[in-house]
Amino acid sequence: SDCVFVRNGKEYDAEDAEAHLRMKYKRAKRYAPTTEKFIERLASKSSMSKKPYFIECNDEQRIPSSQWLTDLLTEYRDGKQP
Repeated sequence: SDCVFVRNGKEYDAEDAEAHLRMKYKRAKRYAPTTEKFIERLASKSSMSKKPYFIECNDEQRIPSSQWLTDLLTEYRDGKQP
């Protein structure tokens, strides 16, 4: 995606965001038995600083990553995403 992932105040592209979240899942998947739990427990804030993650797409307002990922999951499950 063309979205920016904001972690601890620094912006990352989609590739770096994916790598970071995959690493978190690999290390802590026992805490994320479902997609919803992954979003809630691992993909919404820094485990070190406790600062929330944000997503910004197309110069729109930044939104919490938990909201963005949950919306995307809902679209996927509703069959609106390829």
